Amino acid sequence: MDILRKISEALQNGNNEKVTMLTKKAVEENISPKEILDKGLIEGMNIIGDKYKNHIIFLPDVLLAAKAMYGGIALLKPMFIEGNMPSAGKVVIGTVQGDLHDIGKNLVGIMLKGAGFEVIDLGNNVPPEKFVRTVKKENASIVGMSTLLTTTMPVMRDVVNLIKKENLEDSIKIIVGGAPVSAEFAREIGADAYSYDSANAVETVKALIAEKDEGKEYKVKSGE
Repeated sequence: MDILRKISEALQNGNNEKVTMLTKKAVEENISPKEILDKGLIEGMNIIGDKYKNHIIFLPDVLLAAKAMYGGIALLKPMFIEGNMPSAGKVVIGTVQGDLHDIGKNLVGIMLKGAGFEVIDLGNNVPPEKFVRTVKKENASIVGMSTLLTTTMPVMRDVVNLIKKENLEDSIKIIVGGAPVSAEFAREIGADAYSYDSANAVETVKALIAEKDEGKEYKVKSGE
């Protein structure tokens, strides 16, 4: 529908007021909240993700688009039964214990939300026990860890080992990322996947969810 395309385009332009106005109009035209979400807001954010991945746009553009998207979502949320938004899956993310950097992790969270995932962001300096406790409490499918410091990389291994100790490795997929992290390191510690940037993180999480649902095992590919 033309109005859904307009919502997508307004979101891509980071026009918060226009997205809100068009979302209200779409509701008044009796377009279903799910259709507005999927074909307007998420569609627009997916295009933003592709453009960011291909270096056509940059971080400020992503942040403006995300702000516009949240304006639309705020209008739609009460319309879903019991306030539950449809979700592509639940992901717990955080920067590992000993590291206070969170810009990259925050961007991953924004991109995942834009792709329709429910994100539980634990912030930075997160101990292994908190990752595992939250994953269990929230019944999440994915746990994502970030670090910018080589000195805190071993904490990622601690989280993987704790997940295995709790016998959760079959139900929880683990993705790691950050400047010093590599696909080789992910394989070495037993993580399921590695991501080199926020756009790739969305693609990788989608692949992990899909293969988990199909009962397949996702393999960390060399060069990822």
